[in-house]
Amino acid sequence: MTNLSNASSIPSPQKGHIACAVQALNTQAEAIKRLAARINGDFERLVEMILACKGRVAVCGMGKSGLVGRKTVATLASTGTPSFFLHPGEAFHGDLGMITPSDLIILISYSGETEEVVKLIPSLKAFGNIIVAFAGNSESTLVKNADLWIDVSVEREICPNNLAPTTSTLVTMAIGDALAVALINARGFKPMDFARYHPGGSLGRRLLTRARDVMRKDPPAVQLATTFHDCLLRMTYGRMGLVIVMDEGRLVGIVTDGDIRRTLLAHGDASALTVSDFMTRDPHTIPADMRISEAEVYMREHKIRALVVTEPGSIDVIGIVEIYD
Repeated sequence: MTNLSNASSIPSPQKGHIACAVQALNTQAEAIKRLAARINGDFERLVEMILACKGRVAVCGMGKSGLVGRKTVATLASTGTPSFFLHPGEAFHGDLGMITPSDLIILISYSGETEEVVKLIPSLKAFGNIIVAFAGNSESTLVKNADLWIDVSVEREICPNNLAPTTSTLVTMAIGDALAVALINARGFKPMDFARYHPGGSLGRRLLTRARDVMRKDPPAVQLATTFHDCLLRMTYGRMGLVIVMDEGRLVGIVTDGDIRRTLLAHGDASALTVSDFMTRDPHTIPADMRISEAEVYMREHKIRALVVTEPGSIDVIGIVEIYD
C-alpha cells in the first residue's frame, strides 16, 4: 500500500508516459523521412508496372504484415486500382486459384523469410506473375526471388525490446499510401471518381446526389394578385420560408422571408400590397438532374439559400432545393 505521507515524492508516471510517446513518435517520423530519401527508380518502375497491369494487384502478407496489406488493398481499390488481399495460408490451400497470370503480386515480409509467404514463390513463378517484394532484408529469400524490391528496412523497432513490429509496419503502410497517391496522380483520379467508389460516404452523397433526390416537392405557390396577408399565410403553412409566384402556370417570381422583412421595413403597413409589388422577379432555377454539390456552389456564389427546381429541358417547376438540404 502507498504511504500517502510520502506521495508527493513519488515521480509522476504520466510524465514518463508522455516522454516515451513523444520519443516514439519522433523516431517513427525519422523512419518515414529515411524511407522518403530511399525512394528511387524501383518505386517508379512499380507504379509503371501497375499502370500497365492487365489484371489486378494482389497483396499478400502474414500477421501484422497481412494487416498492413489489407489496408493497402483497401486504399488502392478505393482509388481506382483493382486489388484484393490474399492470405498466404489460405493461398497455399486453394486460394491460389484466385490468381490469374496477368495479376501483379505484392508479397510483404519484413524479414523476407516468412515461411507462409516464401513458399508461395514457386507457384507464383510458375503462373508467370510479376512478384514485388516489400521487405527489409536485401539478402532474403523473398527479395532474391522477386522481380522488384521495395526497401522498407528500418534501423530498429520502437518497441523497447526491438521485437514487436511497430516502426517496420508503419513504414510499410506509408509506402503503400505513397504508392496509392502516385497512382492517383498518374491516373488523374478526381473527386468524382472517388465518389463512385464511396457512394455511402458524405463525399459520395454530395457528388452523386442530384437535385431531384433531395428537393422538396410541391412548393407553396401564390399568384401575382395575392395580398401581402395571404402570401404570409401561405408561406407560414408551407413551412419553407418562401413561396413561388406563378402566373398562368409559368414561374415569374419568388417571395422569401427576406422579401417580407424588407417590405415591412420599407412600407410599414403592407396590407394594400400584392405579391407583384414585393416579389423577387426571375428567380434562380436549376434542372432536376444537377448534382447537389454544384447546386450548393451556385447558391453560395449567388448568396441565396434556395433554388427552384425544374424538369430538365422544361420550365415546369417540380420542387425547391435549399442550401441546408
